[in-house]
Amino acid sequence: MTAPILDVKDLKVGFQQDGAVTAAVKGVSFSVSRGETVALVGESGSGKSVSALSTVGLLGDSAQISGSVTYDGQQMIGASRKLLQKVRGNDISFIFQEPMTSLNPLHTIEKQLGESLALHQGVIGDDARRRILDLLDKVGIVDAESRLRAYPHELSGGQRQRVMIAMALANKPDVLIADEPTTALDVTIQAQILDLLADLKASENMGLLFITHDLGIVRRIADKVCVMEHGVIVEQGPTVEIFDAPKHPYTQKLLSAEPSGRPTAVPEAADVVVETEKLRIWFPIKQGFLRKTVAHVKAVNEASLSVRAGETLGIVGESGSGKTTLALAIMKLISSDGRIAYMGQDLNGWSTKDLRDLRKDMQIVFQDPFGSLSPRMTCAQIIAEGLGVHKVDPGRDPRDLVREVMTEVGLDPETMDRYPHEFSGGQRQRIAIARAMVLRPKLVVLDEPTSALDMTVQVQIVDLLRNLQKKYGLAYLFISHDLAVVRAMSHKVMVMKRGDVVEYGDADAVFDAPKSDYTAELLASITATNVS
Repeated sequence: MTAPILDVKDLKVGFQQDGAVTAAVKGVSFSVSRGETVALVGESGSGKSVSALSTVGLLGDSAQISGSVTYDGQQMIGASRKLLQKVRGNDISFIFQEPMTSLNPLHTIEKQLGESLALHQGVIGDDARRRILDLLDKVGIVDAESRLRAYPHELSGGQRQRVMIAMALANKPDVLIADEPTTALDVTIQAQILDLLADLKASENMGLLFITHDLGIVRRIADKVCVMEHGVIVEQGPTVEIFDAPKHPYTQKLLSAEPSGRPTAVPEAADVVVETEKLRIWFPIKQGFLRKTVAHVKAVNEASLSVRAGETLGIVGESGSGKTTLALAIMKLISSDGRIAYMGQDLNGWSTKDLRDLRKDMQIVFQDPFGSLSPRMTCAQIIAEGLGVHKVDPGRDPRDLVREVMTEVGLDPETMDRYPHEFSGGQRQRIAIARAMVLRPKLVVLDEPTSALDMTVQVQIVDLLRNLQKKYGLAYLFISHDLAVVRAMSHKVMVMKRGDVVEYGDADAVFDAPKSDYTAELLASITATNVS
């Protein structure tokens, strides 16, 4: 066995705040060799990212780091600024979870890749351009030359992540640290990125440190696994051994944390809450001084569906397929053509006032609760806001209603005066669900409500949503790229591709015997991610 290229021994990290030190990492040890993939797994707050960032001193002045981190025999803890700057991005590179926050929105792809080459290798001009095109081609960017002048917002999520990988590989690093690089990606794109990383690791003989909470990915790509809980590695070893015979209770808990079961059957006499017929959403492309319409972005083409009380329609497909656009049109938040009926009433032609009265019956829970909750409002204010707007139970104290719904979604009512940043990710999502449920809606749109959550928290949220649906007969539109969650939640499934509905029917029938090649491709992608 060759010597590790990255060797971490007894790493301890604490953060100083208000005179006290909070321990984040407590004596962690692991190593990565060339050509090896090591996975750091665990729930949010377990210390995975802190451990990785500390390897090259990226934690800031408030961090207190001790122990040993060596790269190719060189000590990184306490190393000079000059040495750390040489190693960062050159010998040890990072790929982060959300490329839109990692890429500069004001610079083209060519400029951002060029800066890395110029800074670390002194490569500029035509030589840099050739190298950039080679990198983009290597990471699978189609027609790379046409994308050089593109800005990050002009690329899809998968393309942006490929650009981030190209930037990380630009200087031929010995170690690549990938921090949740596929969490926000569709299953087909996720499978492509994982295959790409595996191929690049083999061809470049890199060491790969892969940080994730998705054990399906770990099983597929990792040689070794380190399981972290509360800043400690509770178990580590070869991937096959960890998955086949986990010893630590926390590892066993993680491995068993997958949404399962099926939703409660819908009563035969259940009312149809919402239905659409040949719904079309096209956005005009206008040009010239007179803003003449020259073409259309065909976001959704003739989508027909129906959802009954107590029923969930899962809507799946890649980014840009029209899933969220369709839901927003059903909520009458964007314009559309075709029929939309709510409780048998055709909503076409309804006035703004009429729709405003209907809003309390239609609610949305978004993917990122931290982005959809006001940081300046307390939990109680966030949940109660709609009560005043829609004049729900005006004779009751709003805090009583807040207390009831918080208990219902599994939150401690004593925390109602805290702010969003004082809650965990799973608790924030429960607040978002409580904000919707306090109005006692009939239809709830759930737009990727579990994708940013740890696996154990996903299971809790799925169980919560199913229980609320059973109790109140709620109709759900459930939008997700996580097919395991969709199957656990949905009675029916609609599969969308580039605005078209390619398959629609009973969930079991769609999953067990897909009629569309595209549906089969989606199912194959999620299967590939969850097998070794």
